[in-house]
Amino acid sequence: MHDALPDFVCGVLLIVSISMWFAAIRAPLWLDETISVWQINKGFWNILSRQGGLSFPLYSYILWLSTKILGTGEIALRIPSILAMLGAVYLLYRTAREFFDRDVAIITAIIFSIHPLVIFLSIDVRPYAFAALAINAALFTLARSRQNQSPWLAAIFGILAACIVYFHFLYAVILPVLAVCFVLFNAGPGKKLIRQSAIALGAFTLAFLPVIPGILYMFRTSGTHVFDLRPTIKDLGWTLATDLLILSVVGVLLVAAATRKFDIDTRIDGSTLLLCLSTGLVPLLILFVVSVNTPLHIFVQRYRLVAVPGIALAWGLLISRVNSRWLRALFCLALVVPTAYSYLKSPDSHKHGYTWKYALELAEKTASADNATVLICSDLPESNYMSMPTGEAVKDSNLFSPLTYYKLSVPVIGLPRALNEEAMNIGADFLKGAEHKHFVFVAFDASFATANWLVDKVPLTHRVQILGYPDEVGVVDFVPYSESPSTPPAQQ
Repeated sequence: MHDALPDFVCGVLLIVSISMWFAAIRAPLWLDETISVWQINKGFWNILSRQGGLSFPLYSYILWLSTKILGTGEIALRIPSILAMLGAVYLLYRTAREFFDRDVAIITAIIFSIHPLVIFLSIDVRPYAFAALAINAALFTLARSRQNQSPWLAAIFGILAACIVYFHFLYAVILPVLAVCFVLFNAGPGKKLIRQSAIALGAFTLAFLPVIPGILYMFRTSGTHVFDLRPTIKDLGWTLATDLLILSVVGVLLVAAATRKFDIDTRIDGSTLLLCLSTGLVPLLILFVVSVNTPLHIFVQRYRLVAVPGIALAWGLLISRVNSRWLRALFCLALVVPTAYSYLKSPDSHKHGYTWKYALELAEKTASADNATVLICSDLPESNYMSMPTGEAVKDSNLFSPLTYYKLSVPVIGLPRALNEEAMNIGADFLKGAEHKHFVFVAFDASFATANWLVDKVPLTHRVQILGYPDEVGVVDFVPYSESPSTPPAQQ
């Protein structure tokens, strides 16, 4: 019983870690989540045509089926991701259990569960939680392949490795690492490397074929999907460990060293070291190096999830050198309790990304009285390279996906994210006949240059009032002087 108590403490702390996911479960959908809703909005038979070439539709089919059972409320939409991430936690625990003691495996699952990326993406109405599930399933079969030379296990590993890319093409950065680890795990006396590799490669190839067109499309159009900011070393460090994790690790290692509970004699198994370090560092560094040295800034937080299971395993490997179950339980307490307290105390813990909901509600309230037109800028980088939809098609466009879930009853004109030539042409055409028309402008902060451009164009015809910036989505009201008690500047 005394020996089981540290495991029990770690198990309770794992439950506490997972409970942090649910703080924002009632939050409104953010931009990317509304894209998922748009992809399934026209029913099962239109899902494939609404993927846009950048994603495989498997998650959309899962989400569509879920809505038929659970409905389309914010919580209902998030349940599939929660279940997938719970499965990912369990499979990571099983993977860690192949290498470590039970309590260290639980600690590995805890480090994964409280990672800020996992907390966010566990309730995200996007495919990333399923990608984590596929990654951890592949890691588990990979770990099992060290001892089990079953051809079925090799085939399952190949299929699972391919399935990772079904949920995001960029997660393919982990595939070379998995391939190298599989070869090394199956090499050696008495192991049937050629047979196992051929089976795994054949299964992977067959499962990978459906995503090849999408990956080729992503490469052909890579310049239209870039993000604005170049990553920094600080971003890389934040992904590897939070400040509290570093402090907790340093603290427990110092105590272990002082009490002679730090194991420096036992040799670390090479395959364990390889799997833990390579799956955490290599994918992350690929994304980082590409983002720093090319215009393709793909070191986006949600894409970094691909490395988090390996990062958790690497920290678990380090903690396994502490030769005391009670010290390891103390490490869990020092890590989880302050993390949970700090996170749940923060007002941001109940938010889930920025949402267009409140800005669109404000625009609807302002414009619906006289059926005023709403000009809205897309916040997708792709909108800068695409022709804008017109008329009612704006409300059913992936570029303006928030309108699918948070609807506007008034006319809408769509604009690109940037103040480019198309934005100015659309704006100028609208203003030609709008001298005496009331209209509203809505945009995220990246598009405020367009708002300033509109203001500069109407100083003599409209009174401009900023109605607010709910969640950094600005709402600006343009009231014609013919309807306003104010006098235009030219007549003052």
